[in-house]
Amino acid sequence: MTSNEKTKKSFAYRLGIGIIIFSLSLWLIPIITPFTPIPTKVKAGIIPGSIIVAEIMFWLGALLVGKEVANKFKSYLNPKKWREKGDTQKNED
Repeated sequence: MTSNEKTKKSFAYRLGIGIIIFSLSLWLIPIITPFTPIPTKVKAGIIPGSIIVAEIMFWLGALLVGKEVANKFKSYLNPKKWREKGDTQKNED
């Protein structure tokens, strides 16, 4: 692999990570929207729209960074895994 190919790969990788992080920030919109003075009809469109866009952005970023990185990222976000890690650490002590 030449250095030019590595640069292209690293740019795609960094772009993918950036897209994934941006998609995670889009998940804040449905949390914040109910507390804004926007009309209810508009809120009803903003919330599912932002969720759909966030999912599309996540999977687009996952395509750029690769399957392993995307699965690792999703495992960090799974609350079921948080509990398992705590239990295994208790058992090891």
